[in-house]
Amino acid sequence: MTRARVVVLDYGSGNVRSAVRALERAGAEVTLSADHAEASNCDGLVVPGVGAFAACMAGLRAVRGHEIVDRRLAGGRPVLGICVGLQVMFATGVEHGVTTEGLGEWPGVVERLHATPLPHMGWNTVLPPAGSVLFDGIEAERFYFVHSYGVRDWVMPTEHEVLRPPQVTWAEHGGDRFVAAVENGPLVATQFHPEKSGDAGAALLRGWVERLP
Repeated sequence: MTRARVVVLDYGSGNVRSAVRALERAGAEVTLSADHAEASNCDGLVVPGVGAFAACMAGLRAVRGHEIVDRRLAGGRPVLGICVGLQVMFATGVEHGVTTEGLGEWPGVVERLHATPLPHMGWNTVLPPAGSVLFDGIEAERFYFVHSYGVRDWVMPTEHEVLRPPQVTWAEHGGDRFVAAVENGPLVATQFHPEKSGDAGAALLRGWVERLP
């Protein structure tokens, strides 16, 4: 049986070796690369992200990651964003008073959480919607988060809902609710780190890999 070919996009976002290893354990053949053709043509692309929104966007644009993501999604080819890799899929990020344009796959603003303590670091439950494929069988599990920023309001315009609307999973920290994951056709993203989330994260990644074309 041929293993799915997955590229973890290498754009300087930090230590991504744990994601590579977790995807390999999930059954994928994994390459860490910024090669445009390789990232465009693989079965599944993973966009990781650690650190500041603006720095991640600068790194993505430096390797033409915005073009790769856009081209893949236009062709219905799977993309998985992790942590800041979820955040950059939104329209804008605001950090320390500076607004940075994101990839704009979804409308919405990444902002500092209205919660204490920050960062939100550790294990937390999530609230997936009915019918979630990403969380099928692991709806009640806990996942590992490390972040101070997130999307606090889902603002998808109603005109998008003539098609199948994205499925949004929420989580809460310190009394503030934020987007924990989004399932939107070929584009799936999580605010938490599945590669650091034990058996539940392994199950999530395994399911994603097994569903690759």
